[in-house]
Amino acid sequence: MSASIPFAASAQSQFNLTQGVTEVSNRVYDLHMTIFYICCVIGLVVFGAMFWSIVRHRKSKGRKPSTFHENIQVEIVWTIVPFLILIGMAIPATSTLIAMEDVSESDVTVLVTGSQWKWHYKYFDSDVEYFSLLATRQDQINNKLEKGENYLLEVDRPLVIPTGQKVRFLITSDDVIHSWWVPAFAIKKDANPGFINETWTRVDEPGIYRGQCAELCGKDHGFMPVVVIAKEPAEFEKWLAEQEQQQREAKQREQELLSMEMSKDELMDLGEKIYLGNCAACHQANGQGVPGVFPSLKGTDMVMNDIQGHIDIVVNGKSGTAMQAFANQLSMSELAAVITYERNAWGNDTGDLIQAADINEFMNE
Repeated sequence: MSASIPFAASAQSQFNLTQGVTEVSNRVYDLHMTIFYICCVIGLVVFGAMFWSIVRHRKSKGRKPSTFHENIQVEIVWTIVPFLILIGMAIPATSTLIAMEDVSESDVTVLVTGSQWKWHYKYFDSDVEYFSLLATRQDQINNKLEKGENYLLEVDRPLVIPTGQKVRFLITSDDVIHSWWVPAFAIKKDANPGFINETWTRVDEPGIYRGQCAELCGKDHGFMPVVVIAKEPAEFEKWLAEQEQQQREAKQREQELLSMEMSKDELMDLGEKIYLGNCAACHQANGQGVPGVFPSLKGTDMVMNDIQGHIDIVVNGKSGTAMQAFANQLSMSELAAVITYERNAWGNDTGDLIQAADINEFMNE
Protein backbone atom coordinates (compact mmCIF):
# COMPACT_ATOMS: atom_id res chain seq x y z
CA MET A 1 0.00 0.00 0.00
CA SER A 2 1.40 3.40 -0.86
CA ALA A 3 0.36 6.93 -0.06
CA SER A 4 2.08 9.36 -2.37
CA ILE A 5 0.26 12.62 -1.70
CA PRO A 6 -0.31 14.04 1.78
CA PHE A 7 -3.47 15.93 0.94
CA ALA A 8 -7.18 15.09 1.02
CA ALA A 9 -6.96 14.50 -2.72
CA SER A 10 -5.30 11.16 -2.00
CA ALA A 11 -8.40 9.89 -0.16
CA GLN A 12 -11.67 8.66 -1.61
CA SER A 13 -12.76 12.24 -2.24
CA GLN A 14 -10.72 15.39 -2.67
CA PHE A 15 -13.21 17.14 -0.37
CA ASN A 16 -12.89 14.73 2.54
CA LEU A 17 -10.41 13.83 5.25
CA THR A 18 -7.59 11.41 4.37
CA GLN A 19 -8.59 7.98 5.68
CA GLY A 20 -5.05 6.82 6.42
CA VAL A 21 -3.43 3.40 6.79
CA THR A 22 -3.16 2.87 10.55
CA GLU A 23 -5.66 1.86 13.22
CA VAL A 24 -5.51 5.32 14.79
CA SER A 25 -5.90 7.12 11.46
CA ASN A 26 -8.96 4.98 10.70
CA ARG A 27 -10.40 5.78 14.13
CA VAL A 28 -9.86 9.47 13.44
CA TYR A 29 -11.54 9.11 10.05
CA ASP A 30 -14.50 7.18 11.53
CA LEU A 31 -14.86 9.79 14.28
CA HIS A 32 -14.77 12.55 11.67
CA MET A 33 -17.51 10.87 9.62
CA THR A 34 -19.63 10.15 12.72
CA ILE A 35 -19.51 13.80 13.81
CA PHE A 36 -20.17 14.88 10.23
CA TYR A 37 -23.31 12.74 9.99
CA ILE A 38 -24.53 13.99 13.38
CA CYS A 39 -24.06 17.57 12.20
CA CYS A 40 -25.91 16.76 8.97
CA VAL A 41 -28.88 15.36 10.91
CA ILE A 42 -28.92 18.36 13.25
CA GLY A 43 -28.75 20.73 10.30
CA LEU A 44 -31.51 18.87 8.47
CA VAL A 45 -33.81 18.94 11.53
CA VAL A 46 -33.15 22.59 12.40
CA PHE A 47 -33.36 23.99 8.89
CA GLY A 48 -36.24 21.65 7.99
CA ALA A 49 -38.26 22.90 10.97
CA MET A 50 -37.34 26.49 10.17
CA PHE A 51 -38.34 26.35 6.50
CA TRP A 52 -41.50 24.33 7.29
CA SER A 53 -42.51 26.98 9.83
CA ILE A 54 -41.76 29.81 7.39
CA VAL A 55 -43.92 28.25 4.67
CA ARG A 56 -46.68 26.89 6.90
CA HIS A 57 -47.12 29.96 9.09
CA ARG A 58 -46.48 32.77 6.65
CA LYS A 59 -48.51 35.98 6.93
CA SER A 60 -50.00 35.60 3.43
CA LYS A 61 -51.96 32.59 4.72
CA GLY A 62 -53.49 34.73 7.43
CA ARG A 63 -51.54 33.22 10.30
CA LYS A 64 -51.51 35.25 13.49
CA PRO A 65 -48.38 35.16 15.62
CA SER A 66 -48.70 33.65 19.05
CA THR A 67 -47.65 35.67 22.06
CA PHE A 68 -45.83 33.87 24.85
CA HIS A 69 -42.77 34.57 26.96
CA GLU A 70 -41.49 31.23 28.20
CA ASN A 71 -42.07 27.49 28.17
CA ILE A 72 -40.27 25.48 30.84
CA GLN A 73 -40.75 22.15 29.09
CA VAL A 74 -39.30 23.44 25.80
CA GLU A 75 -36.34 25.05 27.56
CA ILE A 76 -35.58 21.81 29.39
CA VAL A 77 -35.72 19.86 26.13
CA TRP A 78 -33.45 22.17 24.16
CA THR A 79 -30.95 22.15 27.02
CA ILE A 80 -30.90 18.41 27.66
CA VAL A 81 -30.92 17.24 24.03
CA PRO A 82 -27.80 19.23 22.96
CA PHE A 83 -26.08 18.15 26.19
CA LEU A 84 -26.72 14.48 25.40
CA ILE A 85 -25.53 14.98 21.82
CA LEU A 86 -22.28 16.55 23.07
CA ILE A 87 -21.74 13.70 25.54
CA GLY A 88 -22.34 11.20 22.74
CA MET A 89 -19.72 12.98 20.61
CA ALA A 90 -17.23 13.44 23.45
CA ILE A 91 -16.99 9.78 24.45
CA PRO A 92 -15.54 8.42 21.15
CA ALA A 93 -13.51 11.62 20.67
CA THR A 94 -11.87 11.25 24.10
CA SER A 95 -11.19 7.57 23.50
CA THR A 96 -9.48 8.38 20.19
CA LEU A 97 -7.40 11.19 21.69
CA ILE A 98 -6.22 8.92 24.52
CA ALA A 99 -5.20 6.27 21.97
CA MET A 100 -3.31 8.87 19.92
CA GLU A 101 -1.31 9.98 22.97
CA ASP A 102 -0.49 6.51 24.35
CA VAL A 103 3.20 6.06 23.49
CA SER A 104 3.81 3.27 26.03
CA GLU A 105 5.25 -0.14 25.15
CA SER A 106 6.86 1.01 21.91
CA ASP A 107 9.11 -1.33 19.93
CA VAL A 108 11.18 1.32 18.12
CA THR A 109 11.96 4.92 19.11
CA VAL A 110 13.06 7.59 16.64
CA LEU A 111 14.18 11.10 17.55
CA VAL A 112 12.91 13.54 14.90
CA THR A 113 14.61 16.94 14.88
CA GLY A 114 13.51 19.73 12.55
CA SER A 115 15.76 22.50 11.29
CA GLN A 116 15.52 24.97 8.42
CA TRP A 117 14.78 23.12 6.15
CA LYS A 118 15.47 19.49 6.79
CA TRP A 119 14.68 16.64 9.19
CA HIS A 120 17.17 14.68 11.25
CA TYR A 121 16.35 11.11 12.27
CA LYS A 122 18.12 9.23 15.05
CA TYR A 123 17.23 5.63 15.96
CA PHE A 124 17.49 4.82 19.65
CA ASP A 125 19.33 1.60 20.57
CA SER A 126 21.45 1.86 17.40
CA ASP A 127 24.15 4.06 15.91
CA VAL A 128 22.05 5.13 12.92
CA GLU A 129 21.26 8.79 12.38
CA TYR A 130 21.06 10.97 9.30
CA PHE A 131 19.54 14.08 7.73
CA SER A 132 16.68 13.94 5.24
CA LEU A 133 16.66 16.72 2.63
CA LEU A 134 14.40 17.72 -0.23
CA ALA A 135 15.38 15.80 -3.38
CA THR A 136 13.30 17.72 -5.94
CA ARG A 137 15.61 19.20 -8.56
CA GLN A 138 16.19 22.94 -8.46
CA ASP A 139 15.33 23.31 -12.15
CA GLN A 140 11.85 21.91 -11.42
CA ILE A 141 11.42 24.47 -8.66
CA ASN A 142 12.54 27.20 -11.05
CA ASN A 143 10.03 25.99 -13.69
CA LYS A 144 12.82 25.08 -16.12
CA LEU A 145 11.88 21.39 -16.12
CA GLU A 146 8.57 19.57 -15.99
CA LYS A 147 7.59 18.81 -12.41
CA GLY A 148 7.74 15.18 -11.29
CA GLU A 149 4.97 13.06 -9.79
CA ASN A 150 6.10 13.74 -6.23
CA TYR A 151 7.15 17.36 -6.71
CA LEU A 152 8.38 18.82 -3.38
CA LEU A 153 7.44 15.55 -1.67
CA GLU A 154 10.64 13.56 -2.28
CA VAL A 155 13.78 13.31 -0.14
CA ASP A 156 17.28 11.95 -0.48
CA ARG A 157 17.02 9.71 2.61
CA PRO A 158 13.55 8.66 3.80
CA LEU A 159 12.73 7.57 7.33
CA VAL A 160 12.43 3.76 7.47
CA ILE A 161 10.23 2.00 10.03
CA PRO A 162 9.08 -1.61 10.54
CA THR A 163 5.54 -2.76 9.86
CA GLY A 164 3.46 -4.34 12.62
CA GLN A 165 5.48 -2.68 15.39
CA LYS A 166 4.75 0.34 17.55
CA VAL A 167 7.08 3.17 16.57
CA ARG A 168 7.42 6.09 18.98
CA PHE A 169 8.54 9.48 17.68
CA LEU A 170 10.21 12.09 19.89
CA ILE A 171 9.85 15.37 18.01
CA THR A 172 11.86 18.55 18.62
CA SER A 173 13.60 21.36 16.75
CA ASP A 174 17.03 22.96 16.50
CA ASP A 175 15.83 26.44 15.58
CA VAL A 176 12.23 27.57 14.95
CA ILE A 177 8.87 25.80 15.30
CA HIS A 178 8.29 23.09 12.69
CA SER A 179 5.52 20.50 12.43
CA TRP A 180 6.04 16.85 11.46
CA TRP A 181 2.96 15.87 9.46
CA VAL A 182 2.15 12.48 7.91
CA PRO A 183 -1.59 12.40 7.09
CA ALA A 184 -1.66 8.65 6.38
CA PHE A 185 -0.63 8.07 10.03
CA ALA A 186 -2.91 10.79 11.49
CA ILE A 187 0.24 12.41 12.88
CA LYS A 188 0.79 16.14 13.06
CA LYS A 189 3.04 17.19 15.93
CA ASP A 190 4.82 20.48 16.45
CA ALA A 191 8.60 20.42 16.72
CA ASN A 192 9.40 23.08 19.31
CA PRO A 193 12.96 24.15 20.16
CA GLY A 194 13.80 23.16 23.71
CA PHE A 195 10.82 20.81 24.06
CA ILE A 196 10.05 17.23 23.07
CA ASN A 197 6.62 16.13 21.86
CA GLU A 198 5.72 12.46 21.61
CA THR A 199 3.55 10.54 19.19
CA TRP A 200 3.44 7.05 17.69
CA THR A 201 2.24 4.89 14.86
CA ARG A 202 1.85 1.25 13.87
CA VAL A 203 1.75 0.61 10.12
CA ASP A 204 0.45 -2.76 9.02
CA GLU A 205 1.18 -2.57 5.29
CA PRO A 206 4.58 -1.92 3.66
CA GLY A 207 4.64 1.18 1.51
CA ILE A 208 5.79 4.75 1.01
CA TYR A 209 3.97 7.49 2.89
CA ARG A 210 4.51 11.18 2.32
CA GLY A 211 3.97 14.36 4.31
CA GLN A 212 5.68 17.66 4.97
CA CYS A 213 6.31 20.39 7.51
CA ALA A 214 2.92 21.94 8.29
CA GLU A 215 4.25 25.02 10.08
CA LEU A 216 5.23 28.41 8.62
CA CYS A 217 8.86 27.88 9.61
CA GLY A 218 10.50 30.37 7.26
CA LYS A 219 11.00 31.40 3.66
CA ASP A 220 11.27 27.85 2.28
CA HIS A 221 8.91 26.04 4.65
CA GLY A 222 7.26 24.38 1.63
CA PHE A 223 10.56 22.65 0.77
CA MET A 224 10.66 20.46 3.89
CA PRO A 225 8.98 17.16 2.98
CA VAL A 226 8.62 13.98 5.04
CA VAL A 227 8.91 10.55 3.42
CA VAL A 228 8.44 7.36 5.45
CA ILE A 229 9.07 3.87 4.10
CA ALA A 230 7.46 1.00 6.02
CA LYS A 231 9.30 -2.32 5.61
CA GLU A 232 8.65 -5.82 6.89
CA PRO A 233 10.44 -6.34 10.25
CA ALA A 234 13.09 -8.67 8.82
CA GLU A 235 13.78 -6.29 5.96
CA PHE A 236 13.90 -3.37 8.38
CA GLU A 237 16.43 -5.12 10.64
CA LYS A 238 18.58 -5.88 7.61
CA TRP A 239 18.39 -2.25 6.48
CA LEU A 240 19.28 -1.01 9.98
CA ALA A 241 22.31 -3.30 10.17
CA GLU A 242 23.47 -2.09 6.73
CA GLN A 243 23.11 1.54 7.81
CA GLU A 244 25.13 0.91 10.97
CA GLN A 245 27.87 -0.71 8.92
CA GLN A 246 27.87 2.11 6.36
CA GLN A 247 28.11 4.77 9.06
CA ARG A 248 30.99 2.97 10.76
CA GLU A 249 32.80 2.74 7.43
CA ALA A 250 32.11 6.42 6.74
CA LYS A 251 33.71 7.38 10.06
CA GLN A 252 36.75 5.26 9.20
CA ARG A 253 37.03 6.88 5.76
CA GLU A 254 36.75 10.30 7.37
CA GLN A 255 39.71 9.52 9.59
CA GLU A 256 41.69 8.36 6.56
CA LEU A 257 40.88 11.58 4.70
CA LEU A 258 42.50 13.61 7.45
CA SER A 259 45.88 12.45 6.21
CA MET A 260 44.99 12.86 2.52
CA GLU A 261 44.54 15.83 0.22
CA MET A 262 41.78 16.01 -2.37
CA SER A 263 42.40 17.66 -5.72
CA LYS A 264 40.64 20.87 -6.67
CA ASP A 265 38.38 19.03 -9.11
CA GLU A 266 37.37 16.51 -6.43
CA LEU A 267 36.69 19.29 -3.93
CA MET A 268 34.68 21.32 -6.44
CA ASP A 269 32.58 18.36 -7.59
CA LEU A 270 31.74 17.30 -4.02
CA GLY A 271 31.34 20.90 -2.90
CA GLU A 272 28.82 21.70 -5.63
CA LYS A 273 26.72 18.69 -4.64
CA ILE A 274 26.77 19.67 -0.97
CA TYR A 275 26.06 23.33 -1.76
CA LEU A 276 23.03 22.58 -3.93
CA GLY A 277 21.63 20.21 -1.33
CA ASN A 278 22.23 22.35 1.76
CA CYS A 279 22.95 25.98 0.89
CA ALA A 280 21.23 26.89 -2.39
CA ALA A 281 17.80 27.26 -0.77
CA CYS A 282 19.05 30.40 1.01
CA HIS A 283 22.04 31.65 -0.97
CA GLN A 284 20.62 30.58 -4.36
CA ALA A 285 22.31 28.31 -6.88
CA ASN A 286 24.22 31.29 -8.32
CA GLY A 287 25.53 32.34 -4.89
CA GLN A 288 23.88 35.76 -5.04
CA GLY A 289 21.52 35.17 -2.11
CA VAL A 290 18.31 37.10 -1.54
CA PRO A 291 18.89 40.84 -0.95
CA GLY A 292 17.88 41.85 2.55
CA VAL A 293 17.22 38.25 3.58
CA PHE A 294 20.19 35.97 2.79
CA PRO A 295 23.65 37.40 2.03
CA SER A 296 25.44 36.92 -1.26
CA LEU A 297 28.51 34.69 -1.42
CA LYS A 298 29.72 36.15 -4.71
CA GLY A 299 32.66 38.50 -4.35
CA THR A 300 32.06 39.25 -0.66
CA ASP A 301 34.93 40.20 1.65
CA MET A 302 34.66 37.10 3.83
CA VAL A 303 34.66 34.68 0.90
CA MET A 304 37.45 36.45 -0.93
CA ASN A 305 39.75 37.25 2.01
CA ASP A 306 38.82 35.62 5.34
CA ILE A 307 39.38 31.85 5.26
CA GLN A 308 39.10 31.35 9.03
CA GLY A 309 35.93 33.44 9.22
CA HIS A 310 34.46 31.45 6.33
CA ILE A 311 35.25 28.14 8.02
CA ASP A 312 33.86 29.41 11.33
CA ILE A 313 30.48 30.48 9.99
CA VAL A 314 29.95 27.22 8.06
CA VAL A 315 31.06 25.05 10.98
CA ASN A 316 29.43 26.98 13.84
CA GLY A 317 26.69 28.98 12.12
CA LYS A 318 25.70 32.49 13.17
CA SER A 319 23.52 33.09 16.19
CA GLY A 320 20.32 35.03 15.62
CA THR A 321 20.18 34.25 11.91
CA ALA A 322 19.01 31.40 9.70
CA MET A 323 22.65 30.34 9.20
CA GLN A 324 22.89 26.92 10.82
CA ALA A 325 25.91 25.18 12.25
CA PHE A 326 26.87 22.42 9.83
CA ALA A 327 29.49 20.77 12.07
CA ASN A 328 27.07 17.99 13.01
CA GLN A 329 25.37 17.83 9.62
CA LEU A 330 28.33 17.36 7.29
CA SER A 331 31.54 15.38 7.49
CA MET A 332 34.86 17.23 7.63
CA SER A 333 35.57 16.39 4.00
CA GLU A 334 32.14 17.69 3.00
CA LEU A 335 32.69 20.88 4.99
CA ALA A 336 36.07 21.36 3.33
CA ALA A 337 34.58 20.74 -0.12
CA VAL A 338 31.66 23.15 0.20
CA ILE A 339 33.89 25.93 1.55
CA THR A 340 36.34 25.34 -1.30
CA TYR A 341 33.45 25.45 -3.77
CA GLU A 342 32.12 28.73 -2.39
CA ARG A 343 35.59 30.30 -2.59
CA ASN A 344 36.11 29.26 -6.20
CA ALA A 345 32.65 29.32 -7.83
CA TRP A 346 30.72 32.14 -9.55
CA GLY A 347 33.92 33.97 -10.48
CA ASN A 348 35.34 34.13 -6.96
CA ASP A 349 38.42 32.14 -8.10
CA THR A 350 40.46 32.64 -4.93
CA GLY A 351 42.42 29.45 -5.60
CA ASP A 352 42.04 28.45 -1.94
CA LEU A 353 41.77 24.72 -1.32
CA ILE A 354 40.40 23.67 2.06
CA GLN A 355 41.15 20.13 3.17
CA ALA A 356 39.51 17.92 5.81
CA ALA A 357 42.65 18.33 7.96
CA ASP A 358 42.07 22.10 7.99
CA ILE A 359 38.54 21.62 9.30
CA ASN A 360 39.74 19.13 11.91
CA GLU A 361 42.45 21.56 13.08
CA PHE A 362 39.91 24.40 13.33
CA MET A 363 37.41 22.30 15.29
CA ASN A 364 40.09 21.13 17.75
CA GLU A 365 41.59 24.54 18.46
